[in-house]
Amino acid sequence: MRYKTIVGLEIHVELSTETKAFCSCKNSFGDEPNTNVCPVCLALPGGMPVLNRNAVNYTIMAGTAFNCKINNKSKFDRKNYFYPDLTKGFQITQNDKPICTDGYLEIDTEDGKKKIGLFQIQMEEDTAKSLHTEDNETLMDYNRCGVPLIEIVTKPDISSGKEARDFLEKLKSTLRFLDISDCKMEEGSLRCDVNVNVKDMETGEKTAITEVKNLNSFRGVEKAIDFEVERHIKLLENHEDEIKTTRRWDDAKNETILMRVKYTANDYRFAPEGDLPIVHITDEEIKEVVDKMPELPEQMIERFVKEYDITLEDAQVLTSSRELAKFFEELAKDFKDYTLLSNWIQTEILRRVEISDDEEFKLPFENKEFIELLNAIKSEKISNNAGKKVLREMFETGDGAKEIIERLGLVQMTDLSAIEKIVDEVLDENEQSIVDFKEGKDRALGFLVGQVMKKSKGKANPKVANEMLVKKLNER
Repeated sequence: MRYKTIVGLEIHVELSTETKAFCSCKNSFGDEPNTNVCPVCLALPGGMPVLNRNAVNYTIMAGTAFNCKINNKSKFDRKNYFYPDLTKGFQITQNDKPICTDGYLEIDTEDGKKKIGLFQIQMEEDTAKSLHTEDNETLMDYNRCGVPLIEIVTKPDISSGKEARDFLEKLKSTLRFLDISDCKMEEGSLRCDVNVNVKDMETGEKTAITEVKNLNSFRGVEKAIDFEVERHIKLLENHEDEIKTTRRWDDAKNETILMRVKYTANDYRFAPEGDLPIVHITDEEIKEVVDKMPELPEQMIERFVKEYDITLEDAQVLTSSRELAKFFEELAKDFKDYTLLSNWIQTEILRRVEISDDEEFKLPFENKEFIELLNAIKSEKISNNAGKKVLREMFETGDGAKEIIERLGLVQMTDLSAIEKIVDEVLDENEQSIVDFKEGKDRALGFLVGQVMKKSKGKANPKVANEMLVKKLNER
């Protein structure tokens, strides 16, 4: 391949601590504007920051999950710049000595596993939120100011839009399993900036890096990268130079739009944060946090395969969210045919239930009713197709499985003599199908089974009907 795509990501994740990073104000989305504020997060005279210990613990958990080195010593810095959403005129962040360094996250590609390296994970505070009105006014909501963030900076190891999307999906899933962030992009608790350029492997020439901002979905990240790669390749082919730029993704136009040109490098005049001491974390403290970490997705997938004897693919689907995994495990306590349970969840439940972004997983009936239905199918009290009909009714009415089965008269016939009588009638009425069967036409048997099911109004056990038909056909 002549052109090499080079992509790095900067991901900001709001931590779901109860209070802000450096004060005791509530960390809550959607509250009345400017109600969760205090002298510290508003940068009023005399306000002094105090580090939120839970923010440190959450960052240690993220760093451990992403295979980082957790540094025993880190420090905070002041990142100086002016903007209305930054009350102090600087942001408290970590620059040269962050808490987590040298990590990676593995993703699956067509060529196998691929490690995406992480330069660092740093702690910092969020800015306020700007609200632009139709009257060309800008209103400021400082509730978000001071909310704890981690910034995850990847190495330029990503080589396509799809890889970036797969990386972000896995990163989000991991953070959600850790329960340290809700990762809701629409609420701004997970934000991603993309840095992309292209290298001509024959000439060694590289394009200038483009930064793409305002990406509000993983799909948008993928499409923006793919668009920029094509644009950069054209720049190389046309021997055009372009200064480093910042662009935004326009979902309506499916293209990036120029925001500004970077003629000079940003000078944030980083300086140590004098109001916060150096952060010292002992190995014992790190171990205490790590020992209390929830089970990570990959660990859960491995356990599901081993404990429930299901396929890797099934385990990956069932652990795609915490709530879905919890749902499966709660049912598995009382229903031991894990393969049947897995199949019905994937094929019948998931196509009717949408897992919301906050991972809510709600059914219009109790779990025990679903188990009742599965038991009826497993015991062959009702057929598989009848089971689908019952489940549909359960979703539409909220009624119990047993009640619906009885109301619709779906209990399979267990009287062998009654089934035999129907089989004989079908054979007598379909002599040509008997001839076709004798001539080796496989479809004939399926047709005859269908006729038995039709005459029995779906109540005959199809397995019994099939076996009885084969026996009688061979005797004729």
